[in-house]
Amino acid sequence: MTAAPATIAMADPAGEYRLLEREIAPAVLRVLASGRYILGAEGEALEREIAGHTGAAHAVAMNSGTDALHLALRACGVGPGDEVIVPAFTFFATAEAVVHAGATPVFADVDARTFNLDPDSLRENIGPRTRAVIAVHLFGQCAAMDRIADVCDERSLALIEDAAQAIGADYDGGRAGSFGAFGCFSFYPTKNLSAAGDAGLVTCRREEDRDVLRMLRHHGSREPYLHDRVGYNSRLDEVQAVILRVKLAALDRFNDARGRVAAMYRERLATLPIELPAEHGRGRHVYHQFTIQTGRRDAIRGALGEAGIASALFYALPLHRQPAFADACRELVLPVAERAAGRVLSLPVHALLDEASVERVCAVIRANV
Repeated sequence: MTAAPATIAMADPAGEYRLLEREIAPAVLRVLASGRYILGAEGEALEREIAGHTGAAHAVAMNSGTDALHLALRACGVGPGDEVIVPAFTFFATAEAVVHAGATPVFADVDARTFNLDPDSLRENIGPRTRAVIAVHLFGQCAAMDRIADVCDERSLALIEDAAQAIGADYDGGRAGSFGAFGCFSFYPTKNLSAAGDAGLVTCRREEDRDVLRMLRHHGSREPYLHDRVGYNSRLDEVQAVILRVKLAALDRFNDARGRVAAMYRERLATLPIELPAEHGRGRHVYHQFTIQTGRRDAIRGALGEAGIASALFYALPLHRQPAFADACRELVLPVAERAAGRVLSLPVHALLDEASVERVCAVIRANV
């Protein structure tokens, strides 16, 4: 009997561990033997190394990318009565963090080619209560940071980068996380730089912002049992920090491998009646996702599933159509985000995906467009 084809997954965190096991396993054991599991030397080293990698002045590690967004908003003074502009086509946490800060998310449309925040829509949505802008670098490609930063500077708005999907990406020579007042990263296990659990980090420019972030993540405390303000418990543990340090050393080559997978998809799908991901040509796309657009999405996705191949809908509902926000946004129409939500399909892409697997994916798509 012929064996069924192996499943092709969207990501392969276990494969990454096997590849780096000789470095990760002893590093984790070293932390466990040390007895120092919170706010220790590994976390401090990770902060220095990621600040260096991104070109940011400072970095503060936290326990998730969602907390990174929330605490960045708190650190720049966003609160009740404020509005924060966010793109409507992104993961829910971007807007969720705004609500947790006590502010109101205002949804702007996205660019039809890159899915990133449209600077023109951003400008149209600025109002008297606008305090900040969150620019998402979706799927691994930086937003138009020159135009977005110009708008923020003109209107004295805090610029926060949601770089959860884009560590290692760059734009006009600057890396994701180095443009805004704050850059927010997620190290969820499927990200380009992935922990073995939840983990996140904020980069920032100013030393005083770094100090506020450190205080907020540690119950509002600057020194033991003295609390200057009400904070949170959002400390990155040392085990996650040491895993991330090992993987950070491999990040550039992993991102290079993702780029090669993307190139294989482009070559094999170029002649098909589908829209391939657009690169704006202003910097490196690190392909956290390889997302096509097609009117045959459901048929293609069904065929992939039958062939044992994973796919994903990032995102089938734009934020202003999510149940949590739909009532407040009943009259809001954002045509680009809404069209994209009905057509996008993300294919498997990760550093360990081989050419045979890419060909299997493309064969199924060719047979079902």
